[in-house]
Amino acid sequence: MHAVILAGGKGERLRPFTEDRPKPMVEIAGMPILGHQIRWLHAQGVRDVVIACGYRHEVIEAYFGTGERFGVRIAYAVEDQPLGRGGGLRQALGRVPADVETVIATNGDVITDLPLAPLLEAHRARPVLATVVLAPYVSPYGLVEVDDHDRVTHYREKPELPYWINAGIYVLASAIRDRLPERGDHETTTFPELARAGRLGAFKTRAYWRAVDTIKDVTSVTAELQGTVVGPASRGDAGAGR
Repeated sequence: MHAVILAGGKGERLRPFTEDRPKPMVEIAGMPILGHQIRWLHAQGVRDVVIACGYRHEVIEAYFGTGERFGVRIAYAVEDQPLGRGGGLRQALGRVPADVETVIATNGDVITDLPLAPLLEAHRARPVLATVVLAPYVSPYGLVEVDDHDRVTHYREKPELPYWINAGIYVLASAIRDRLPERGDHETTTFPELARAGRLGAFKTRAYWRAVDTIKDVTSVTAELQGTVVGPASRGDAGAGR
């Protein structure tokens, strides 16, 4: 299997961690976010990875090299100028061999243990060009319940709400490349167009998933991983992969 990782983000909300490295190279539990991603992809059978990068890309290349010590082959799609997530994805898909029909793509700030086999099976069972992984929306705040007399009856600490959010993980048919913008964001251009045409699938999961978008996320995800938190017990807020 082939995968594309969008790793061009500057991570301005993660400064000072990102002053000398791109966002996906911020360390979580002693390893860059990208390292956790590549270990996950390798465990799921992925052997070829294209990293779409731009800002401080040399830091990524120096750390991962050809990918040999991680058990994968890594190619780099380097942006000479910012292309946006959609443009970066389009450029990176150009590095995938033409005979590859299905590609895993992920934002570069995601840590997960999502099994890929059920996701791929669901994608291939439907006539879609892309399948978006969805995670439950967990309230960033505690909720307070009151009765008809405005008396507090219950506290709910950061409960799961009845909504689903984009987890920043996708399965893409290779044919989607020509429909991606040369510059811009696929989530505001290509994906809405596919949704209107009935060509965008969804895959709901409660696997462990966190997006590292702020310094607070670094602290909390590090604590979870060091405490060997797995499964549906913890999930994060949605974050941008760029």
